[in-house]
Amino acid sequence: MIRAQLLTAAGEWLSGGDELVQRWRTDNSGFIWIDLLGEEAQSEKAFLLSMDCHPLAIEDVQRFRHPPKTETFDNYTLILYRGITEFNKDLTIQQMNIALFAGERCLISCHPRHSMGVNYYWENAQAENLLISPGLLASRIMRFSVGRYLEAILAFEPSLTELEDSMQEKPNDEVMRELIAYQARLRKLKRIFSYHEKLVTNLLKDVPQQLIEEDGDIEHALQDLFERCERLHGLCTMYYDICGDLINGYLSISSHQLNNTMRVLTVITAIFVPLTFIAGIYGMNFENMPELRAPHGYFYTLGAMLVIAAGFGVFAYKKWL
Repeated sequence: MIRAQLLTAAGEWLSGGDELVQRWRTDNSGFIWIDLLGEEAQSEKAFLLSMDCHPLAIEDVQRFRHPPKTETFDNYTLILYRGITEFNKDLTIQQMNIALFAGERCLISCHPRHSMGVNYYWENAQAENLLISPGLLASRIMRFSVGRYLEAILAFEPSLTELEDSMQEKPNDEVMRELIAYQARLRKLKRIFSYHEKLVTNLLKDVPQQLIEEDGDIEHALQDLFERCERLHGLCTMYYDICGDLINGYLSISSHQLNNTMRVLTVITAIFVPLTFIAGIYGMNFENMPELRAPHGYFYTLGAMLVIAAGFGVFAYKKWL
């Protein structure tokens, strides 16, 4: 589906489809936002080529799960980032690539499914008069998407606090498995936010001239976007480290408990080894064993074994246990 918003040179604001694109080309004036939603690869490529988008940029946009990036071409600045279509409380997400081509008088957005950021500014672009600054509009769309990530990550903090309390009060394998799952999902989010942070950093280092010349305050918008991406990356890193610390703490506690158990078993073994030795000696069937003919030899042996066991037990209790 192709939809468009056109701001004519006369100040008229129009919404429609491909006919507005033809009018914009014919008039060679005004500002336009073209949104490509769920277009087939061939038709999307043909349309983007007709809008003078670079073939390499189109190839990046249509490549499955291409990492976020930004690149400046002759006519457009490409911003390719990961938007989210679903973000659950357990940090499982569904994402998609969103491509924004910001030109001098044109913004082209490409995405396979509905995007809340695109839809939000599709409704509010006129109220904020954003079409006159395609670069600013592109940064606002990405900022909205990053804001959704931030809200979801902040909503996860109470759950992490509960897990931390559970690990301190009553650690168990179920909480351990949950922490490992969260750590794996946070690692994935860290990778996404690292890409986004580098993307905006590259834009800030070398803001394309065509974006600077727009009416919008693009540098301040990019700085605000960078701060959000940086905070997201920092929060994910912090939560990831907390999960790792809790996992390591649980493993340390389990290891300590195992060591205590092994120590008790070792002490019991040490006590019974001499008793087993005595029982083995006097369990041998030789005729010339003088102790076998002692009237009270059985009781003497039992008494010696009890004394040895008691002595080892007292020593182990004071020194080892």
